[in-house]
Amino acid sequence: HTHSASPLLPFTTTPPQNHRRHHLLPPPSGPSSRPRATMSRRAVIVSTARTGLTKSFRSGFNNTHGAVMQGHAIKHAIEKAGISPGDVEDVIIGCGFPEGATGMNIARNAALWAGCPVTTSGTTINRFCSSGLQAVASAAHSVMVDGVDVAIGGGVESISMVSPVASKTTVTEEKLMSEFPALWMPMIETADIVSARYGISREAQDVYSVESQRRTAAAQEAGLFKDEIVPMKATMLVTDKETGETSHKTVLADRDECNRPGTTLEALAGMNPVRSKVDPSAFITAGNASQLSDGASACVVMSEAEASRRGLQPLGAFKGFAVAGCAPDEMGIGPVFAVPRLLARHGLKVDDIDLCELVEAACASLWTASFTRCSVSRWELNEAFAVVPLYSMQQLGIDHAKTNVNGGSIAIGHPFGMTGSRMVGHALLEGKRRGAKSAVVTMCIGGGMGAAGLFEIF
Repeated sequence: HTHSASPLLPFTTTPPQNHRRHHLLPPPSGPSSRPRATMSRRAVIVSTARTGLTKSFRSGFNNTHGAVMQGHAIKHAIEKAGISPGDVEDVIIGCGFPEGATGMNIARNAALWAGCPVTTSGTTINRFCSSGLQAVASAAHSVMVDGVDVAIGGGVESISMVSPVASKTTVTEEKLMSEFPALWMPMIETADIVSARYGISREAQDVYSVESQRRTAAAQEAGLFKDEIVPMKATMLVTDKETGETSHKTVLADRDECNRPGTTLEALAGMNPVRSKVDPSAFITAGNASQLSDGASACVVMSEAEASRRGLQPLGAFKGFAVAGCAPDEMGIGPVFAVPRLLARHGLKVDDIDLCELVEAACASLWTASFTRCSVSRWELNEAFAVVPLYSMQQLGIDHAKTNVNGGSIAIGHPFGMTGSRMVGHALLEGKRRGAKSAVVTMCIGGGMGAAGLFEIF
């Protein structure tokens, strides 16, 4: 029986024979249409892939659209998983500044760039520096709750192409500006506030940063990032400093290029704080903060049953996610609130940690931790500045000798929306190398928040 058009439906519900809409729909049988029980589903991460991180404005990705970087990461994460692009139901991508070259729903655009069919959906989410972690968690939630078999969670940031535009289009709101002016406060100023308010010295931050550089250099030398980085060619914009003329140069981004292996404490001590002109007592320099960088990351998330059906060996499983708020002017202390909330919900305590790796980032840190009683063995804490992991370690009782064995964002770089996804992938890969059983990924967030995710390592 053919239904006619109704006032509520301005079209016939039975399309004409030459209408191609039905060709886009999934077949009536197969993984996409099987009944799925969702109450006991576990979400596993079966692959991870990312670009190398390049210096913002003056290096490899300074003229590369976000869809290209993210599409590259998605394409290779799919290939690593050994699945078809058409198997992916949804792509969830985090981005700290989802506008300009990372706007127009960059998740959907990147999915199509990667070769996914039009039947693969995509959505972009923003929780500033935790956007990449939020995306992985959201992909896992879709698997656990909504019966999705295959999803992708990841993150992208083109500080080079977006930051100059975003800085000119920010609009404040009168009530919020009156009550919470720090919502628009530069992150570096919040880091200076945390340093002064909680007594984290400039020297301690410099010492921490030197060690981060050393550890990252050692990890690179040992090839510990090669399993996650997929080389990518890009066209770099080169500007002549004398004439201002621009030209283009083909480059290969095959490693993280932001670290400075020869960094010394003397060199950092000689750097002026970025805000020294407005605040003579400022702490934060270019040497003890994470570096501005561009890049993208993607993780393929799947139901454990689907992975087993396909004969895949997952890297690990998603266990849980928690967020917490704090005062906007001290956003760097967010992990101190998010981590205990996460652990409490899973019957864990920080005191159970006996090994911890803290990776530095502009808003991030990485911990590798081993929970004697509760089997948690890796942590990633994303720091905005050196003061963030220092304060977090102090408050949570973490020994720096057991943290961030491969360095962190101070040396590696921190593309805001991408870092969380990178940290998840690295924690799972490095955790497996070390025989770790579980991992926590956590970071501070602009506006005054913290986020933390718990993962089991296979």
